[in-house]
Amino acid sequence: MATITIIGTGKMAEAIIAGLAGSYETIEVVGRNAQALQNLASKYPIQTAPLENFDIEGKTVILAVKPYALEEVRKQLCGKAHILISILAGTSLEALRSIDAQYYARAMPNIAASKKASTTTIMGDSEAKAKALEIFEKIGKTIAVDTEKELDIATAIAGSGPAFLALAEEAIVDGGVACGLTRESAKALTKGLFASYAALADMHPAAIKESVMSPGGTTAAGIKALEAKAVRAAFIDAITAAYERTK
Repeated sequence: MATITIIGTGKMAEAIIAGLAGSYETIEVVGRNAQALQNLASKYPIQTAPLENFDIEGKTVILAVKPYALEEVRKQLCGKAHILISILAGTSLEALRSIDAQYYARAMPNIAASKKASTTTIMGDSEAKAKALEIFEKIGKTIAVDTEKELDIATAIAGSGPAFLALAEEAIVDGGVACGLTRESAKALTKGLFASYAALADMHPAAIKESVMSPGGTTAAGIKALEAKAVRAAFIDAITAAYERTK
């Protein structure tokens, strides 16, 4: 096992820390907020360090701060990292080169990293890409792409997607309640529904729908209602809007 340095203390940083805990001899977490560092250290087997004048010389660094904080973070760092892996949405490799490193990569995991179930898209220099694949394979599945445009589209799907599915889950629960179920029962059924769907992931979506949708049946009635509300178009628009935001 080796050492990895994570700069950032937010939700995605914590999800990565939770997923990687135990996979590395040392996980070093760097941040501006002493209380946030203390909170993380109370939950995970990590070392912590303040951001101010932090030396990244020769380190493998995962940059997990908000995109707007890149310049401020850069000013606090010294030394030259061996590999810099950024999870900053919409932040190009060119922009990342303001932080001194030998090799650079971009990665887009999602919040399921904490459960070792992230789907992470990766691109960048060959050396950095290989290291990023090694790291993020420990917390789920990885997909390597060749261009930043592909990674930005992946951000809209795998990065933002959990929130879109959460909205769908809430709506299904509310539908069950509207029909007369208790909220507890509706939640349990909907959680089970998502788990059941995940088990069918090797099937084409159309095949799943066709296997459930009988002529003139309940599913057909529900699909007709969804199509009347242009649900497909709404999801396409959501992905497109998220992608456009990365630019």
